[in-house]
Amino acid sequence: MRIQQTAKIWHNGQLIDWEKATLHVMSHVVHYGSSVFEGIRCYTQPGGAAIFRLPEHMQRLLDSARIYRMEVPYTLDELCTAVTDLVEANGIAPSYIRPIVLRGYGEIGVNPVGAPVEVYIANMPWGKYLPGQEGADVCVSSWTRLAPNTMPTLAKAGANYMNSQLIHMEAKMNGYQEGIALDVNGLLSEGSGENVFLVRNGVIYTTPLAHSVLSGITRDSVMTLARHLGLTVVEQALPREMLYVADEVFFTGTAAEVTPIRSVDKILVGGDGKPGEITQKLAAEYFAIVNGTKPDRFGWLTPVKVKA
Repeated sequence: MRIQQTAKIWHNGQLIDWEKATLHVMSHVVHYGSSVFEGIRCYTQPGGAAIFRLPEHMQRLLDSARIYRMEVPYTLDELCTAVTDLVEANGIAPSYIRPIVLRGYGEIGVNPVGAPVEVYIANMPWGKYLPGQEGADVCVSSWTRLAPNTMPTLAKAGANYMNSQLIHMEAKMNGYQEGIALDVNGLLSEGSGENVFLVRNGVIYTTPLAHSVLSGITRDSVMTLARHLGLTVVEQALPREMLYVADEVFFTGTAAEVTPIRSVDKILVGGDGKPGEITQKLAAEYFAIVNGTKPDRFGWLTPVKVKA
């Protein structure tokens, strides 16, 4: 989706003009992918707007930086305040928020020590990530997710998304909207940028974090919603063929939100490919909370002073 420019970007404690948020071509991040980042949504609400699970996203950003030994000179509260300041300064809702911590200009070579750690936060208009209302047509990718002890998949690192690009491009070139990857042992992992859930006989299944899965915040939200609705959620290793025999399959993620999957490898999910009852129920509950038509009973929303 094409980037739509806004007025300001937050950089190392200051709001700067969009055009001034630039990097030198010799910055460490350009050559070695040394960045960690987040994706956050700001939703319109009756009379205003709110950011979805802001503290959880910013804590994951700090956790990712810690894994990669990047010292972030800002606290969780300071980063959350930076996001709300930026969103209010740009005055755009709904919007997508992109915080990124990166190693900048100063060192060349694999050893990143000495390259300065910089923090940027941007926000911009952004709509639906996966097209279509009736569900996405996806394939199982020939590319696997990162093996354990190669690169940490709990870190939302820029370098990890080179793997995601291969998964997504392969799917698009073959006529699908998205790809689903298996892990190094051939078990179900996740999409190129989404967590995967499936439903069989009324039980919701998803893969554990140990299977090269990002600890998705929307994933956690949907699991919480499901349990509060009295549904059973099971985290367990899942073979590929469960995608073919499931009654329902859906993606979750900041970009994907809750997106039903219509078919996997041209096999219609549930026999007819239509969004299932549980998927629809979870999506309706999720969107009701983020759009403000139901109370925020889990404390997930951070209000911001922005008119839709």
